[in-house]
Amino acid sequence: MEFADTVLRGGRVYTLDEGFTVAQAIALRDGAVLATGGDDEVSDLIGPGTRVVELAGRAVLPGIDDSHLHGAAWGIGSPPYSLDLSYPAVRSIAEIVETVRGAAGTTTPGDWIVGQGWDVGYLRECLDGERAIPHRSDIDGVSPDHPVCLTDFSGHMVLVNSAALRLAGVDRDTVAPAGGVIDRDESGEPTGILREGAQDLVQSIIPRPDYETRKRAIADAVRRLNALGITAYTEPGLGPGGEGVLGGALGGDAIRAYEELVASGELTARVSVLMLPLAMGETADRLETRVREQQAGLGETDPRLLNVIGVKLFADGVPPNETAYMYEPYGPSQGHGALCVHGASEPLQEAELRRAIDAVHRLGLQAGVHVTGDHGIDITVDAFVEANERHPRDDARHYVIHGDFISDERLAQLGERGYGVNMNPGIKAQITDLMDSVVGEELSARQWPTRSAAESGATFCASSDAPVTAPDWLAGVAGMMTRRSKATGRVSGPEQRVGLETALRAYTTNAARQSFAERWRGSLEPGKVADLVVLDGDPASVDPERLTELRVDLTLFGGAPVYERG
Repeated sequence: MEFADTVLRGGRVYTLDEGFTVAQAIALRDGAVLATGGDDEVSDLIGPGTRVVELAGRAVLPGIDDSHLHGAAWGIGSPPYSLDLSYPAVRSIAEIVETVRGAAGTTTPGDWIVGQGWDVGYLRECLDGERAIPHRSDIDGVSPDHPVCLTDFSGHMVLVNSAALRLAGVDRDTVAPAGGVIDRDESGEPTGILREGAQDLVQSIIPRPDYETRKRAIADAVRRLNALGITAYTEPGLGPGGEGVLGGALGGDAIRAYEELVASGELTARVSVLMLPLAMGETADRLETRVREQQAGLGETDPRLLNVIGVKLFADGVPPNETAYMYEPYGPSQGHGALCVHGASEPLQEAELRRAIDAVHRLGLQAGVHVTGDHGIDITVDAFVEANERHPRDDARHYVIHGDFISDERLAQLGERGYGVNMNPGIKAQITDLMDSVVGEELSARQWPTRSAAESGATFCASSDAPVTAPDWLAGVAGMMTRRSKATGRVSGPEQRVGLETALRAYTTNAARQSFAERWRGSLEPGKVADLVVLDGDPASVDPERLTELRVDLTLFGGAPVYERG
């Protein structure tokens, strides 16, 4: 008789198989699912050495796959490596100032102070209408002897002080790089806000944390993810294009750090990697050479733990910063945003983006394209289609990253070709009210059309985009089911709400498919890896508004516990 190593029984086992079967029990052996079924069916698999977990009605789900999560950036951007400026740790510009003041008091003069997570949608002075956005003068007075660089929640904008601008040589005469914006006051002086590609003017001169520190930050991040029930994620962009971001956290040697964590047995998550060969604004002519150089530098590792599967490209910015490439102009600014790719004009930039996508397709790799504005999305999806017409490929699985304002027509095109879209329902809950003021309530309600995506036939995935938001997948599930603003409680786009099954698939089976891994993970079916999470309650019995109150009791990775609460 083949006995199980572990049996979990007496609960609600969401297998996420094709029929969305909910079993009572699950048996595991040698790191894989042995069987699921009723308690009586599984009891025959219990032997003298079997560990039995009594669920007492608790729910079991496949291990969560956060399919767009910057693990290296989230790790190095969190304490103790960086200041936490996210809500609710920081609720006002005044609190940003006090946080910087405290850091300056414990940091050697001349050393950099870095932080991450501030959000104008939660800063009291911005909400009250006193200020539109922070200014370098806010932090200059408390940091005269330290250069400061504070990244906002989106990762597409930084606030820096005057000392940082001086070190970077940025003044009233500095021309913003391609795809970047330097905010200026009425007299033409930089305000300290740098957007998109202009961030690199400062970030590129911040001393890199040493390699061992960055590797330790990744290991710390993985342990924290396990505690949330996350056993897989896509690391969306590591390579030369990330050298200037967060002290090089997204640089090429980040993949080496992951390889070493695999070798030491410390990588308790299944990580899919998109290479990042180009920084914003770099010419596509360099793409193929950079990709081949990255591939040549990869070591041998278990592809079920670490798999480099594609390339990330940037098409535009983000709607809150009015840098998403839109057809209609943004409110008072009357700007349309722009593509953040190389080129001196919009037609040249469009051609450059198409060239980059075509190059990735010809290399036989998956393309994940960061694009948020409706105009940018149309160009991107057209480029997917055109690349495949020129060089037919089966199962390329290209996908739109974020896709904030994607249309039903474009979703259908993705679905017809087996392509996908990766959305961020947790961010929707965070920025709904801000987006009302940026694009108006009607268009804001359409942002991240999750139901349309799920019904389109495209591979629809949900993700946190951490460190943009915390990797709280339960908040993402709740966001999809309720579409409720975190700040005001107002529902935005109720017709785009989805049910529990759809929401869970976006974090499990669909996410596995995005990573070409659906045959061996993503659901709790016999033969698939025993990655699973035990919650302290049943999500189907909890009001969607209260899903975030559920807690993770146990996380198994390959059948072994990597987190146990209490």
